[in-house]
Amino acid sequence: MNKKTILNMKEEISKLFLDNLDMKKLNDLKVEYLGKSGKITELSKGMKDIPNEEKKEFGMLLNELRVLFNNNYESYKEKIETEELNKKLASEEIDVTLPATNIKTGSPNILEHIIEEVEEVFMSMGYDVVDGPEIEEDKYNFELLNIPKGHPARDAQDTFYIEDENILLRSQTSPVQARTMLAAGGNKPIRMICPGKTYRRDADDATHSHQFMQIEGLLIDKNISLSDLKGTFDTIAKKLFGENCVTRFRPSYYQFTEPSVETDISCFVCKGKGCSLCKNTGWITVSGAGMVHPNVLRNCGYDPKEWSGFAFGFGAERLAMLKYGINDIRTFYQTDLRESITFDRKDVE
Repeated sequence: MNKKTILNMKEEISKLFLDNLDMKKLNDLKVEYLGKSGKITELSKGMKDIPNEEKKEFGMLLNELRVLFNNNYESYKEKIETEELNKKLASEEIDVTLPATNIKTGSPNILEHIIEEVEEVFMSMGYDVVDGPEIEEDKYNFELLNIPKGHPARDAQDTFYIEDENILLRSQTSPVQARTMLAAGGNKPIRMICPGKTYRRDADDATHSHQFMQIEGLLIDKNISLSDLKGTFDTIAKKLFGENCVTRFRPSYYQFTEPSVETDISCFVCKGKGCSLCKNTGWITVSGAGMVHPNVLRNCGYDPKEWSGFAFGFGAERLAMLKYGINDIRTFYQTDLRESITFDRKDVE
């Protein structure tokens, strides 16, 4: 065994992979050269008979021989696998011009849908959508909003307190407004809405729920008046209930706004003539609103002599019930569709 033997085998291996080979023949070659009794393996076994001074050179040549075979083998194997894959892809080609299979898809929860609809309208008017914690401090939920100790809203019969009278489940999303004003430092205009879950100790019935979704909004700037609120409310009402919707304000009272108003829309069922939906008044109340109370501005770092603003609050469930003809608030939280309760608007025309 000598150097010439290895060189001859190198030439032999180079010619092996010039032929047309399939995977079986390729694997047979691997066994023939690298198997237990393969040609290269036998050369390795003969190392013991090589003089010590020649072993290093012989070992290097033998390693080159093994690398040469493996490189050729892997390259040819990849070529065969690629050809087989291309044939398979060609045989399984999909005609993309054929009509696609109709796949049924779900839809968003109706409350999520109405909230997104309101968000889109307000964002188009430059408002930000802001979120806040559902577990709140008394400070943000009541104190900063001009609701002092002893006010009925703080009663344990109306509010879910968690540890003591300082930590509670928020009874409105107004705390987000307070946090936003404080973060602004009392010197920046604000346009924001804050949709989210709220909690009150109400007995669940057709129109009340211990948990409900609110969409509250706040605008703070200089020289803001009630007419700005009227224009904003008119825009959202028309977007939600149609361009023919007429709006009006009625005097009301809220601790955190002054003056305060109830916001009504003309009944979209009877067109103002009177029906069971509007209780024969021709009008439907959809939200409460008003100018931000000077005490609230002052509590949250704004000088009421320089800044003014308005706030409003919608119930997402109420908007959805009016828009989509749902007459029981519990429908939104049921999982058994057989128990869903809705009405046909023809019944109230």
